[in-house]
Amino acid sequence: MLSYNKKLKKYSRELRKNMTEAEKLLWSRIRKKQLKNCQFYRQKIIGNYIVDFHCPKSNLIIELDGGQHYSDEGMKKDKCRDDYMKNLGLRVLRFSDKDVFGNLNGILEKIWEKLNPPNPL
Repeated sequence: MLSYNKKLKKYSRELRKNMTEAEKLLWSRIRKKQLKNCQFYRQKIIGNYIVDFHCPKSNLIIELDGGQHYSDEGMKKDKCRDDYMKNLGLRVLRFSDKDVFGNLNGILEKIWEKLNPPNPL
């Protein structure tokens, strides 16, 4: 089980209630085990970070990046965050908000490729 900062619980709940339009759109396509029967969680706390989406079965993190992520400071913070996740054995996929609106099927294909196959019944 991944450790998490309990002080972030309230903020994580607020983020779930106030998702961006890009997050809502992607969530509508990955929730309820729609991809390879894999469960995703949104606004999941891992360590001192809150990730946009997490699939524990595949050790996969999905991050949707808005404009603030493309500044020098934003890219440095994202690199530290990604390095932390990788050190935990997690894989990180990053997509821009614009790609969600312009290439949702392409994003879903990339996510599909990274998901572990479902367990046989």
